[in-house]
Amino acid sequence: MNWRRNNGRGGVHFTRPKKTPQEDLPPLSPNMVRFVAVSDTHSRAVKAEVPDGDVLLHAGDFTGRGTLSEAMQFNMWLGTLPHKHKVVIAGNHDVLLDAEECGRARALPADPTRFLTNAIYLCDDSVTLFGIKIYGTPWIPEYHSPMKTASDKWKEEKYPHLRAFEIPRGAPLRQKWQAIPEDTDILLTHTPPLGQGDLTARKKRAGCEDLLEAVQRRVKPKYHVFGHIHEGYGVSKDAHTVYMNASVCNSRYQAVNIPLVFDLPLPDGVSKA
Repeated sequence: MNWRRNNGRGGVHFTRPKKTPQEDLPPLSPNMVRFVAVSDTHSRAVKAEVPDGDVLLHAGDFTGRGTLSEAMQFNMWLGTLPHKHKVVIAGNHDVLLDAEECGRARALPADPTRFLTNAIYLCDDSVTLFGIKIYGTPWIPEYHSPMKTASDKWKEEKYPHLRAFEIPRGAPLRQKWQAIPEDTDILLTHTPPLGQGDLTARKKRAGCEDLLEAVQRRVKPKYHVFGHIHEGYGVSKDAHTVYMNASVCNSRYQAVNIPLVFDLPLPDGVSKA
């Protein structure tokens, strides 16, 4: 069973897990740009076929433990994909890209230009592809929990380094979100905004309130792609923005969710040539 919605600014296509999601997608119109969104692959092979498209978006946590070998394997996987452009941000597992976290571990941060040769890496920066502006930022709210569940303890034991790009809620995070340009068409963050794709297994909202305010009141992007909360996988929308939690892994770090696909029209005067 497939679910498809067209909101007048490009189609949103959400297909239930199948072996060949490409077959379920409509043909791509020549005046449209196809985006394929994934997140939280955690060095797991993506079991579902990655649909073809013009741009692949990865919203962070492409590694499990933040090692250089994992990152290089991820880059090799990117090289096997047919998309003309691959845009990547980091997540809290990708510690090799966070200078402060590497400092705590007495390790040197890795230069993304060294190993992400098959990607456009964004960190509080933007890129314009086919006339469509994409802004990427990796930051997540600092996590505190007075009562840890068995799932929390399992994650900490299996993945002890989870704190890259983690900063306190409030002013520090607001400063990051204030840097998002107002002319952003697609916003790529690792954390979800509050209330959109952020419901945890404990039925708690883990998204960032200040990010939601920046998105809804100021930036109003056409699409906001993120991950981080694996249980929040799926699509939602408000009056201005389509929100996509593109986590490939579930809460047990099994790569069971398929990529999310959407199309945007080419701006006037822009071609794919």
